[in-house]
Amino acid sequence: MNAIKTLLVDDEYLALNLLETFINKVPELEVVGKAKSPIKALEILNQQRVDLMFLDIQMPTLSGNSLLRTLKNPPLAIFTTAYSDYAVEAFGLNAVDYLLKPFSFERFLQGVNKAKEQLAHRGRFLEKPELVLPKQSRDFFSIKVDGKVVKVHFDDILFIEGLKEYVRFVCRDARHVTLESLKNLEELLPPDNFLRVHKSYIVARNKVQSLNGNMLEIGEYRIPISRSRREEVVQAIFFQ
Repeated sequence: MNAIKTLLVDDEYLALNLLETFINKVPELEVVGKAKSPIKALEILNQQRVDLMFLDIQMPTLSGNSLLRTLKNPPLAIFTTAYSDYAVEAFGLNAVDYLLKPFSFERFLQGVNKAKEQLAHRGRFLEKPELVLPKQSRDFFSIKVDGKVVKVHFDDILFIEGLKEYVRFVCRDARHVTLESLKNLEELLPPDNFLRVHKSYIVARNKVQSLNGNMLEIGEYRIPISRSRREEVVQAIFFQ
């Protein structure tokens, strides 16, 4: 695994120092920034890649959990706090772990190992892509995969599947996974060619071959239709 780019966010100087001391004992971790406020953390997040964030909760101006909620594509987060009250909310935000201050190096390492497992799993699933957000063009998106910029032509897309914070482009001869939301893609793709048929699927209208019950058939693939969208989808694909 490549170095895990780590950001430390805490308004206490001693807490930042302790985290950095612990991190320096773990070869896989690399500190790329330290911030004593969420506003400074946002600046760092906008400037460079961050894989893992150690995040205090109670801070001036903006709390740590509020900061996490503002991020469109947040890094993995481990909360570090003196208060147990926010644990339920933290895990509701998909936090990797929740470390109560003062915590030992052993407890810190447990959280890091959880993060490493999630990152390793994500890497296997995504086949280690590097991502840039899709850029709209007249007939294609550009995405970055393994250091290469790849064109995804609209006409090659069969359908797009939402995978939580990721989407999977299923094309005629390729598969690409990228960090993006179906909602954004729905706004960028030409509506005459693409249609949202389910909370997790957008299909290319002209690639749909048949309808079987509540499943659209595109070659070997079966794409579900949301019950609430069925009439609209059938009308748009088969009768317009």
